Amino acid sequence: MRKSLQNAFALSAQAQQPKFKALAFYSTIVEPDHVDFARDCISFYTKMAADRNFVFDTTTNWKKLNPANLKDYQVVVWINDFPQDEAQRKTFEDFMENGGAWMGYHVSGYNDGTTKWPWIVQFLGATFHNNNWPPLPAKLIVDDNTHPATKSLPKNYVAPITEWYGWKPNPRDNKDIKVLLTMDPANYPLGKKDVIRGGDIPVVWTNTRYRMIYLNMGHGDAVFNSPLQNKMFSDAMLWLGTGAK
Repeated sequence: MRKSLQNAFALSAQAQQPKFKALAFYSTIVEPDHVDFARDCISFYTKMAADRNFVFDTTTNWKKLNPANLKDYQVVVWINDFPQDEAQRKTFEDFMENGGAWMGYHVSGYNDGTTKWPWIVQFLGATFHNNNWPPLPAKLIVDDNTHPATKSLPKNYVAPITEWYGWKPNPRDNKDIKVLLTMDPANYPLGKKDVIRGGDIPVVWTNTRYRMIYLNMGHGDAVFNSPLQNKMFSDAMLWLGTGAK
């Protein structure tokens, strides 16, 4: 009887242990629409963490992107910003090169000629080229229905309103990049003030050298209005945190 109780307590304690720990970084001194997205993103994943038994911590203090702090986490999320100094950048590089996982939304993947961080260009396989304005919904093509992050998606769907980025170089040209979602050419011309008139525009992808996913959604307060898209966001987090298939 005593052994059975000990086993029961052990199993109970094991069940209460979180499956993984994620740390999400965001900023409040950025575009208002990016702050709105951060609020909704944090709400979404906080609820999901409670339902699916993982830790989702958040911070606006990017100095916490340091080795001592990250040792307690398996997943890093950039919601609406990115590291600015060399120490934070080096910490993130080491985290990813040593098996950490990353999820980045929208502006977190922004880089241009002023960024001066060659590693992030290699990591993302892309550099910002253009965008549409105002934010609009868009029909997306699902390139891969077998990836854990996109397994629940149909062959195409209409994504809620956001601002969409074009890329040059195109991430698809990088042999390590696996594109998961692409802008449907039927959307073009996309925009009114700033218009994307054509081109191959990946929207969601992963660099197969790492456990990472970039999602171009992330502008405004409508991004989490699609149950289909939300399932992708959920599946992506579980894949990053647990290796779920």
